Order: sequence, then structure tokens, then C-alpha cells
Amino acid sequence: MLLLLIRDDLGIGGVGSEVSLLYRYWYGQFAHGTFPPGDVTWQYPPGAGLVIMAPGALPWLSYFQAFVALALLADAVVTVALARADRARLTHGAWYWALGLPLLLHIPLARYDVQTTALAVLALLALTARPAAAHRIGGVLAGLGAMVKVWPALALIGTPRGRTTRESWTAAAVTALTLLAVLALLFAEPLGFLRQQGDRGVQIESLGGTALALARATGLWPGSVQFRFGAFEYVGPYVSTVGHLALFLTAAAFIWLVFWRIRAHRWTAATPLDAALAAVLLFTVTSRVISPQYLIWLLGLAAVCLTSRATVMRPVALLLLPAAALSALAYPVLYEDVVAGTWQGLAVMTARNALLLAAAVVAARRLWTATVTS
Repeated sequence: MLLLLIRDDLGIGGVGSEVSLLYRYWYGQFAHGTFPPGDVTWQYPPGAGLVIMAPGALPWLSYFQAFVALALLADAVVTVALARADRARLTHGAWYWALGLPLLLHIPLARYDVQTTALAVLALLALTARPAAAHRIGGVLAGLGAMVKVWPALALIGTPRGRTTRESWTAAAVTALTLLAVLALLFAEPLGFLRQQGDRGVQIESLGGTALALARATGLWPGSVQFRFGAFEYVGPYVSTVGHLALFLTAAAFIWLVFWRIRAHRWTAATPLDAALAAVLLFTVTSRVISPQYLIWLLGLAAVCLTSRATVMRPVALLLLPAAALSALAYPVLYEDVVAGTWQGLAVMTARNALLLAAAVVAARRLWTATVTS
């Protein structure tokens, strides 16, 4: 992975430019005491600023070198935590992570998703520990993760009812609100990301984007691709309808998760882990954006599930491995084909998104069967 990042010429190349150019630019904005003002590419919660600023703690390295070093450190933390959880249980979470992450080639070292995944993984492992104090620590980590990239809040969706839920959810809320207040005092425009996020369209790598690409390839849709908001998106008739449908499906996924939590009556040690993976999968496949680094989240959550012998997510974990490999094939290897909508690009994106959709359906079904169905 390091060698590929150093060369950075695979496919379209320039995978590391997001760190050396965009993240470095944002770092300069934070040095002036503000979140990126009016920057359409800044679409992240304010806690993400802490990750972007973190390389400054290693002044003897360049920004790019420091960022990669911290990504490797987060990777090591996840590996060690999973290995400790695997110990004496004959489970394979650490091996899944160690062998699954390189399927994404060098993308994980040039995005801040490994750091975010580390917070979610550590939160879930703390939530499944026996000491009550560990549940509060899990909530704190989930709250921090939510302020960095929102989705780690879903690590709490499957906490057992009662004291564990009260303590972990309260700790997460207090942590998130406290961090937001501190950042609002120190920096201007901490909530500017909401404006940019709301303007996002349908990215070419999303499920909706794949449907539009197939329609365009068969001559049924006359739209085109434009670079907007830091990504390639489809523009043309019915794009807004597809975007609204995605939002509707996301809301439906949230309602289903609430309904599942109300109906669930059987909890095992693996239920919080399985629920987190199912929830993030549902929100991923219904999103208007599915970037390749999203697979880092899913691989990390699947690895946590595999630290428990009671998990029902083994088939889901297996589906995610080829999905990760196809994601890296789509970007950066064949990204020009994906943008142009050639048959190679269509085949890769259709197969990747079909695997993700199948994984989400299987995860939801197995979670329901394991916890609700008598």
C-alpha cells in the first residue's frame, strides 16, 4: 500500500493529491481560525477538522508524510484491538481487517476514514466489554466519531436496553455537544458543512448513479457527467427525482432500524456489532454518494463482528471483500471508464453496487431473524 502511494500512478493516479492539496489547504484555513468558508468541497462535521489538523503535531515531517504516518498508526490501533478481541475465542476479526484493507490498494492511506473507523471499532469493542465504565467509554468514542464523520453514531444502534443504552447514549451526546461547543468557540463557520452537504447531487458511484449510467448507455436517458462539489455527479432530467428517492430510502432505513430496535427481544454478545454493520450498510446503499473509502468503514465493522463467535454477519463479511476489490478497480484503476460510462466501467460499478445491495439485504434479514423472529 505504501509503495503504491509513493508511486501514485495506478489508473488515473493522483490518489494522494487529496491529502497533499485539499487537506493541506484546509489545514491552512484552520490555522487562520476558521473552517473552510464557502468551500463546496468541505462537507464534513466540525470534528473532522481535528483529524485534518492532527499532522501538525508531527512538525519534523511534511504534512503528507505526517498524515500517512497517522493513518498507519490508526490502522495499527485497529489491528491490535481486534487481535486482543480475537484472543482465545478462535475468531478472525484481525485477519479479516489485515487482509481485507489492502484490497482497497492505497486509498486508505490517503483518506481520513481509517482514523474514523478506528473510533467506531474501539467504541464497539468497549460496548461489548463487561465493566460498566467501558460502556461510557464506548459512548464517548462513538460521540467523537459522530463529530468526525457522523456514521460512527450508528455504533450505538444495537446497545442492549437499559443501563448500557442510557450510559453510552448519554456519554455520546455529551461528548458530541461539548466538542461542538469548543470548536464553535475556537473556529468560525463550524456548521458551514451543512449547506454544502445539502447541495450534493447523485454521484456516479452510487446505486442511483449506476441506474442512470445504465439508462444512459441504453439511450433511455440523455444526461451527462459534471464535476461538482468535489466529485463527479450526473446532471440532467430526473436526477433530482433519483436524489429525492435516495433520501426517501435513507429515511425508510432509519425507520426500519427504529422498528427493529423496538421489536428485538433477543440480544447476544454479537448483537451490538451486527446491528452496527447492518445499519451502516443500509445507510451506505441508500446514499447519494458511495465513495470507495466507504468500504473502509464496512470492512472495519465486519472485522469487529468477526471477533464474536455469535455473529450472524459472516456471509455479509464475505460479500464485502469482493466489493472492496471492485471499488479499488473502479477507482483509481478504471475511473476514466467509470466516468465515461464504458462497458468496463458499467460492469465494475454494477457488480460492486449489486454486492453492496445484497450485503445490506442479507445483513438486515439476518439481524431481524436473529433478534426478532421467534
